[in-house]
Amino acid sequence: MDAPPRCGCTSRAPERPFERSSGFPAGEQLEGPDMSNHFTGLSLGPPLGDQRLDLCDLYAFEVPGDPSRTVLILNANPKADAMHPDAVYRLNIDNDGDYLTDGAFSWVFSPPASDGSQTYSVFMATGAESRRPEAVGTKIVSDAAVSFSPQANVVSSGDYMVAAGSRSDAFFFDFDGIKNLFDTSGNRNFTAPHLGGKSPWTGVDSNSTANVFSMAIELPTAELAPKPELHIWGRCSVQRDGELVHADRAGHPSMSSFFNTDDTKEEYNASEPVNDRARWTDQFVHLLGHTGGYSREEAITALDEHGLLPDVLHFDPSKPAAYPNGRTFTEDVIDIRVAFLTKNEAPSTGLTPHTDTLDRFPYLGNPHPATTS
Repeated sequence: MDAPPRCGCTSRAPERPFERSSGFPAGEQLEGPDMSNHFTGLSLGPPLGDQRLDLCDLYAFEVPGDPSRTVLILNANPKADAMHPDAVYRLNIDNDGDYLTDGAFSWVFSPPASDGSQTYSVFMATGAESRRPEAVGTKIVSDAAVSFSPQANVVSSGDYMVAAGSRSDAFFFDFDGIKNLFDTSGNRNFTAPHLGGKSPWTGVDSNSTANVFSMAIELPTAELAPKPELHIWGRCSVQRDGELVHADRAGHPSMSSFFNTDDTKEEYNASEPVNDRARWTDQFVHLLGHTGGYSREEAITALDEHGLLPDVLHFDPSKPAAYPNGRTFTEDVIDIRVAFLTKNEAPSTGLTPHTDTLDRFPYLGNPHPATTS
């Protein structure tokens, strides 16, 4: 079989706003402990070579003890320091199943001050306006302080709670085990697992003291107007030569890094979910033939059963959240993804979730002092 293809606080929002009207070259600089990189850029580096543009994880779950409210969290920048002042970080929500944005929350950040401090604003857009790449719509947070200290700066805006800043990363993974399992030579990324009699996993969580920059919002579920399911994806875009360039996307965990190589990664990161099935099905099928011995029919069935294309996070708020229905901090998503790729041939990682998460907003734990930038 051929090789895989290289291949801040102001006005309150209206009711039910989303209801429609009418570089890690050659594997030698791969970041390990204290740095959570999600390998969505070229040669296993960050998108466009900039850690600030790296979307790390996307979470969606009901508020503990209050199923009438939903939490959405988009994590980025594994250095957990100031964010890019020319970028738009966005949560896109489709509530009617057509994979087009019906509502969006956009975070934008000021240039960092001389002391490293930074402010942010959040915009909420609905309907056709939400499909524009800029930060548009109603400003629900204006010039709020980014929190780089352990105490999160929680902003209340009407029925919304919003926060942005450095937090403890809840993502857990065995980095050395990943390197044991996958051959990343020749810029192949994580597309060539070699399974043998010995488990590749070390049992060590490489992210146990890692921080991440987190953008979180909590709001009434009814305002998202699910019918009954929400499709959610993150987007990071940055100004280049006078226009916004899509740098990264986040839907299902660990997708771009496992299903793309350098030849297709930038196109994938810039593409839209509504086009995913037409553009990426053949490539994903081809890859699964290598990683798990899937036939074409088996691969298409598996992709459909797991809902991986389009690459959006599915969340039905009427059901308990646990990936693939939304995502909480406890699911071993690397275990799930590697099992899928290898047709359940890879052994379990054996890791356990982090214990420093909170039962209140912003839910991710306080940042680790040793790694706070």
